[in-house]
Amino acid sequence: MSEETLRLAVIIGSSRVGRTGPAVARWFVAEAESCAMFDVDVLDLADVELPLSLTQEPGAESAVLLASVAERLDSADAFVVITPEYNHSFTAPMKNLIDWHRAEWSAKPIGFVSYGGLSGGLRAVEQLRLVFAELHAATIRDTVSFHGVWQHIGEDGVLRAPDAAVPAKVMLEKLQWWASALKDARTARPYAA
Repeated sequence: MSEETLRLAVIIGSSRVGRTGPAVARWFVAEAESCAMFDVDVLDLADVELPLSLTQEPGAESAVLLASVAERLDSADAFVVITPEYNHSFTAPMKNLIDWHRAEWSAKPIGFVSYGGLSGGLRAVEQLRLVFAELHAATIRDTVSFHGVWQHIGEDGVLRAPDAAVPAKVMLEKLQWWASALKDARTARPYAA
């Protein structure tokens, strides 16, 4: 098992005005930091304006941004996607991020924290599993899901979810195991997607 600290990239998958993602992410990052299993890097897609067209060569400014994001994703040993559910699926900014960065996901574990109304974002997670399987990523079974998420957010914008702390810890433990095992495997024998 690797002695080096594992890196976790937490991706906020919504960029919509008035979104709930940052509150969910703040809660999750606090949980992750309290477990002290990973160095955490938060990538908020509202702050990253990736080119929308995959068919053209990106301009110089876009190329620099894409390279910067690629470096952050590539240095991660594991990912957690914070995702809402829009129209029974995940967001366009999340799909754009995935499509611009294919190799960075390969042979790495991905966990999910979803949120929404009655479904708690679980339909978005199921679709993300299909997409990430195509990119040779290993999605883990354990997730955290907030059904009726707005009931858990106070007027101060803070998500209060004591019942979700245990599922978050379980997911983080699984992510740590997979991240360590896959990092050791990639070091011993590079993965060819």
